[in-house]
Amino acid sequence: MSIPVNRETNPEVWLRGPLPGIPDSLQPVAHTLLQAKEELHFLMKDFPEAFLWERPAGVASVGFHLQHLAGSLDRLFTYARGAALSHAQLKVLSEEGRPPETDNTARDLLEGFDRQVDLALDQLGKTSEQTIGETRLVGRAGIPSTQFGLLVHAAEHTMRHLGQLLVTARFLSDSIK
Repeated sequence: MSIPVNRETNPEVWLRGPLPGIPDSLQPVAHTLLQAKEELHFLMKDFPEAFLWERPAGVASVGFHLQHLAGSLDRLFTYARGAALSHAQLKVLSEEGRPPETDNTARDLLEGFDRQVDLALDQLGKTSEQTIGETRLVGRAGIPSTQFGLLVHAAEHTMRHLGQLLVTARFLSDSIK
């Protein structure tokens, strides 16, 4: 998927029309995830790698948000399928916010989010509109939601963290000017 940077020639994703293969009721979820992907790439293209794990004023780092964007999408879409989290997913959750012990760059974290968005879009395309009202259980406590509620929350949660990442990245980038 291309990453536009000019809103005059390439409007926001939701203004480009329906996405093929995505049920009508789930188009806003898909549009939101693709919009987040585009904005994240645009924002991160010149972000200084040295600031990836900085926490100005104690807020979450850009690195945390990149980890959490991918991880939360994975978890919420898992619940939307009616599945429980795997041991691997729980391990990823427990490690969010800590710099990986290996050299994990911003590019690596972006690619992880891109993969998760692609998996989410694939799942949306396979989701039947007849099942979106079905109950799904969330977390160890098994809190009831619906498949639709989880998918919408995944999109909303993604944009919320993108906004937080944007503010932190802007603050850090402006601090070196």
